Amino acid sequence: MTEPLLRRLHARGEQLVVGALPWVAPVYRAMPQVDAVIEFPFAHGGLQWRARRAMARALRGRFDVAYVAPNSLKSALLPWWAGIPQRVGYVGESRYGVLNRRLPNPTGGERPPMVAFYSALAGAPVQAVSETPQLRIEPARQAADLAALQLLPGSYFTFAPGAEFGAAKRWPAAHFAALAAQLSLPVVLLGSGKDAAVCAEIASRVVAAGGIPCIDLSGRTRLDQALSVIANARGMVSNDSGLMHVAAAFGLPQVAVFGSSSPLHTPPLNSRASVLWLRDDPAYQPPLDCAPCFARECQFGHTRCLQDIAPERVAAELASRLR
Repeated sequence: MTEPLLRRLHARGEQLVVGALPWVAPVYRAMPQVDAVIEFPFAHGGLQWRARRAMARALRGRFDVAYVAPNSLKSALLPWWAGIPQRVGYVGESRYGVLNRRLPNPTGGERPPMVAFYSALAGAPVQAVSETPQLRIEPARQAADLAALQLLPGSYFTFAPGAEFGAAKRWPAAHFAALAAQLSLPVVLLGSGKDAAVCAEIASRVVAAGGIPCIDLSGRTRLDQALSVIANARGMVSNDSGLMHVAAAFGLPQVAVFGSSSPLHTPPLNSRASVLWLRDDPAYQPPLDCAPCFARECQFGHTRCLQDIAPERVAAELASRLR
């Protein structure tokens, strides 16, 4: 979601070095406008003050401006300790002092679209931003990745059934399996090791039903390989997740299923994408007044927002995108 920001900065002549955690660094290497990527040796969610200070010392004197995309205080400490003259970001977690060009936090109940939220760091008015994120991988790299996984371009669909922030964002495994039975090509399941259990359940259901081949690659590919798999798929079905945005950035025909989160906040910015969100469906009764709740678990225990999106409806949407 930060790619349009980087594109804006590159277009005005800035040379870009991105600091990122290892699990997301391959995404930035697929952005042509990025000159280099520094992998931060920090655990996701960890504080690690000593490691951050050591990294800050290594970066001192190398940069003129730091654009701090995350809103946490700890993410702003490193450029401050590194003495980078201009440090740009949102106020976030009361980051007065550590940032010297601060944007006000969004106000009101609605969360702004994330692409516009990040692009505003470059000085663009949030309301005027409409860019679509774009990724690019060299054809030779894609071919090598597919060959290593024994896949042929365009010969499969991809499912991304995981979601980082809890079950309230995950379409049921039984629905994914029922959808696979309605498709004409094999299905490749993608995700991290955290998604292995749900992917294994989908694969076992597909096998038990005697349906099409289902290839479970969850936790078995590097992220750069997963990017190549997505880029060469016939289409993608996913929850609201990082891999959903990857598919959008490659312009893949896709269906994105939303539950507890909102497509007004993190939509797949892709003209070939369909979004299914019952909160926005006037024909769905009774209305889902609880959505979006942005909760990890459904407080009512029913997850109607996901359970009531039928596999047949997703199959029809995917067919329309393919046309």
